[in-house]
Amino acid sequence: MEISVGLRGFAETTVEKEDTASVVGSGDLMVYATPCMAALMEGAAYESVAPYLAEGESTVGVSLTLKHLSATPVGMTVRAESTVTAIDGRKITFEIVASDEAGEIGRAEHERVIVKTDRFLEKAYDKL
Repeated sequence: MEISVGLRGFAETTVEKEDTASVVGSGDLMVYATPCMAALMEGAAYESVAPYLAEGESTVGVSLTLKHLSATPVGMTVRAESTVTAIDGRKITFEIVASDEAGEIGRAEHERVIVKTDRFLEKAYDKL
């Protein structure tokens, strides 16, 4: 099998105090932080395509357009489900929906690009 439109991925977490806006610095309330939801969504997308990459390849996120629609308290489970919606060369586009036990909490469009790991890291660390 290969990466194709319709490929799905999943990621799940239970919201802990460390995942709240007041702890991560994105607000002052004890609810699931938007940056944590973004990371969960990216993780679902990454995990869906990782098994299909060649040795020495990875993907990196290059774009995330996100809507956080509903607050989730500490203790609830959040699940992100990604679906590949387009492939353009090395660029893969995903639609991602996040839900807690009460329903949908967020939605995103996300783009990842396939990179050669060694070359990517070398270029990044050349900045030093």
